Amino acid sequence: MSEEVSLQQAVANITLQRADVALMGARRVSSLFQKEAEKCNVGVETCEEARERAEAELAEELRLSDAWERRARELGWNGKRAYS
Repeated sequence: MSEEVSLQQAVANITLQRADVALMGARRVSSLFQKEAEKCNVGVETCEEARERAEAELAEELRLSDAWERRARELGWNGKRAYS
C-alpha cells in the first residue's frame, strides 16, 4: 500500500512539473505577444497622429488656396489659360 501511495505521489509530482513547465511557456509566449501588441499600438498611434497633422495641413493649404484665388479673381483673374 505504501509503495502504491509513493508511486501515485511520484506521478502527481511529474504531472505538476509538466504543468509548471507548460505554464511558464504560456507566460513567456503571452509576454511576447503583449510586447508585440504594445509596439503595434505605438505604431498605430504614431500613424494616427501623422494622419491628423497631414489632415490639418491640407485643410490649411485649401484655406490659403481659396483665399489667394478669391483675391486673384477680385483683381481680374478668370482662371482661363491663354494658349497661342
